Amino acid sequence: MGLLTGGALAVGRPAEMLPDPAAEARAQEIGRELRCMVCQNQSIEDSEADLARDLRRLVRERVAAGESSDSVRDYVHARYGDFVLLRPPFNLVTAPLWALPVIVLGLGALTLLRMRRRTAARPGPAPLSEEERARLAALERDI
Repeated sequence: MGLLTGGALAVGRPAEMLPDPAAEARAQEIGRELRCMVCQNQSIEDSEADLARDLRRLVRERVAAGESSDSVRDYVHARYGDFVLLRPPFNLVTAPLWALPVIVLGLGALTLLRMRRRTAARPGPAPLSEEERARLAALERDI
């Protein structure tokens, strides 16, 4: 029941689902690894965009034709590039994408360290002169 319900919601129409539950589950698994090129933050299984629907059909056609999961993923990857993969491979082109979170965290840590050092190096307030102490004492007496 859970597979049927999840599949019907993901694909949109039961007519788009594969009749074989094992093949449908495999198609959904593949679809969860592919990015919707329109939404960009959803898998094709979660997206309602027309392109995502077309990609779901393509995946299901290839699964129904007996292709392996790797073969289906490789086909879509070859056709649309690294961006279609929700987890792109690490290579020279995608290295900045993978390195960006580390770079941002490093820059944030360096900024915090520099701010902390500046605060620690900043001298405290100068002590009051005798004249300022006398004036302060006079003000306190008036209160």
